[in-house]
Amino acid sequence: MRRSGKFAAVSSLALVWAAGGAMAEEQANALDQVVVTAQRRAEAANTVGLALSVVSGTQLQEKNINIVNDLETAIPNLEVDSQFGGGQPQFRIRGIGAREYSSNNASTVGVYVDEVSHPYTVTTQGSLFDVERIEVLRGPQGTLYGRNTTGGAVNIITRAPTRELHAGASAEYGSYDRYQLEGFVSGPLSDTVRARLAATTEQGGAWQYNRDTGEKLGDANRTAVRGRLTWDVSEKTTLDLAATYTRDKSDGLGFRLLTPYAAVGGPTYPADTAWRITGWRISPVLAAVAGVGTDAKPFRNNEGVDLNARFTVDLGFADLTSLTARQSFSRKEYNDWDSTRYYESDVYFYNDIDVFSQELRLTSKGDGPFTWLVGAHYADEANDGGFYTQFRSVANLVNTAYQQDVEAFGLFSNFKYALTDRFSLIGGLRYEDEDRTLKSSGTTQAGQTVPALQTYKTGLSEVSGRFGAEYKLAPDVLTYANVSRGVKSGGFTTYNTTSATPFRPEIVWAYEAGVRSELFERRVRLNAAAFYYDYRDQQVQGLEYDTITGRLGKITNAPKSHIYGAEAELALVLGHGVQLTQFGSYKKGEYDEYFAIDGTATDAANPVNGPWTRIIANDLSNQRLGFPTWSYGGSLSYDTELGDWAVRAETNYAYRSSLYSVTTTSVIPGYWVANANLSAGPRDANWRVGLWVRNLFNEYYEETRNGFNSSSRRTTSPHQPRTIGVRINLEI
Repeated sequence: MRRSGKFAAVSSLALVWAAGGAMAEEQANALDQVVVTAQRRAEAANTVGLALSVVSGTQLQEKNINIVNDLETAIPNLEVDSQFGGGQPQFRIRGIGAREYSSNNASTVGVYVDEVSHPYTVTTQGSLFDVERIEVLRGPQGTLYGRNTTGGAVNIITRAPTRELHAGASAEYGSYDRYQLEGFVSGPLSDTVRARLAATTEQGGAWQYNRDTGEKLGDANRTAVRGRLTWDVSEKTTLDLAATYTRDKSDGLGFRLLTPYAAVGGPTYPADTAWRITGWRISPVLAAVAGVGTDAKPFRNNEGVDLNARFTVDLGFADLTSLTARQSFSRKEYNDWDSTRYYESDVYFYNDIDVFSQELRLTSKGDGPFTWLVGAHYADEANDGGFYTQFRSVANLVNTAYQQDVEAFGLFSNFKYALTDRFSLIGGLRYEDEDRTLKSSGTTQAGQTVPALQTYKTGLSEVSGRFGAEYKLAPDVLTYANVSRGVKSGGFTTYNTTSATPFRPEIVWAYEAGVRSELFERRVRLNAAAFYYDYRDQQVQGLEYDTITGRLGKITNAPKSHIYGAEAELALVLGHGVQLTQFGSYKKGEYDEYFAIDGTATDAANPVNGPWTRIIANDLSNQRLGFPTWSYGGSLSYDTELGDWAVRAETNYAYRSSLYSVTTTSVIPGYWVANANLSAGPRDANWRVGLWVRNLFNEYYEETRNGFNSSSRRTTSPHQPRTIGVRINLEI
């Protein structure tokens, strides 16, 4: 059931009310001043000539953002999903991003936690807890950050130790017996040392059930702990240390059957009609290699440790920063992609990831017309892993194992020169050198001779950068235009294949113009941008066919393509405690040159169960790229007092238009989703209780689809139905 009329009406009325209220309420409160570090220096967000969105830690809770996947409901032109329901998020900004389930390739969107790059997005799936804010930059990044990306950057900034003693805790309980606990303590250990310890755990919430056995699926089991310590070594030298431990032993996501499914040697399952229905069963041989029993449900058993040390020295003319980091992560994950009790498309992932990085940078100080930043970044990565698979047409267990090593070095710089009080020039250059090596015997079957280990190599040696200008139309109205060149690493397809032939790096020339403004004494904030991307060697999810196993995914390069679009964000203070936010975005893209395998035609040209010997390809030039065209969202909040009680009511909502699913040659329908929160507490008390509703209108919507056993046998990964819960917050 679509609710676009209802949402459109609510939004239209809210906008009319906003316009009248903002003009009539002369004493209205101003919007909060947002300070960001997107350009590696503290500055007001609306003085940054970039397409930048910010979500505060408080807003994360109000908007029900628990993991990074949930960010897409709050940021324009951002999509985050877990491909095929797995535990690895995939980020896409303005249509640029990957769709894959292996864990060995770099993300097109840079993800940073306290400035430390997470090159493998599977390491970012843990809970978002004790977060100060999240900054999302759209467009190629490389002149400000350690790693080079074509899509953008997601910066997660955690809360720092405080100079005074503070402590707090929150607890919530909701539908399907899900509960979450979080707490922190922060304060001084001495005159020069302060520390912070935070922890969270999320348990329960099984909302799916097995169509054959009735067994429940979907329990969360996430735990994380973070410790931070800041030592003022001297008046000009500071050392920051941080350590984070995460563990995710949650159930996996169950799939639904979109079409009838004829199991080999079994029945033909009808398409699923119930929302929460799914199916699974692990085979004895797959259970043995996964180290679990034959009663195991789809699961994750992921564990990570992040360590970093930031050393900052005030040199007078500049700040020198050294950032040393070490990440270790173990991925163990079982998914049943055919969603039946038959072993036809089951997979077990295993990875051991180790990343060391070192960054040095100098950042200018002072208020002069010339500001600058120069830096160097080095990374050494080891990623050993692969996955076991069972296909309907293959008698034996299949294994695709690999060992990958990456060594990358980058020099980056960013400059700004104010020619006048209103007009400034922006520039930056980056040089990146990278070597990637992967060793693999390809896909092997149990009981057969393992081929000799093969070595595959790829790399890049590229210059990228940005040039632009900023012009202040008024003290609080900034216009800007940028031209940038972004580069993203190549890599290897480690799906079921006999060869891990590398795909090439992708290059984007990005053209962007925008405005950032705060009006009416900061009661109105309006930011907007338009962009055009000229793409070369875009990395896309394509297909290949094995004569025995049939259709397989493969990452390939589309020689030429383009994307264009625009986005806008609006925030209004209406007075009397009422605030409204709105955002909208549009994007469209096409292949200009791309010849690819036609999965539907190839399936039709071969026997249902193989062998697949006839491959059909076609010219995809002028075909649209596979991402949602429109996104829209917003929130409306009201703070008031009822006697001695402070009350806050808030609702937020988001829309995403339809998405073309490459792997099933079908369209995933667009959807609306809304959440609501109501909280209250005594005005002078340090506690607050609340009621929340997620997916308020019980909207059914899907994340991804797949057709591993031909496009006629389709499964989909659904989102949760409506859930309701209570929350209590306490802080001292």
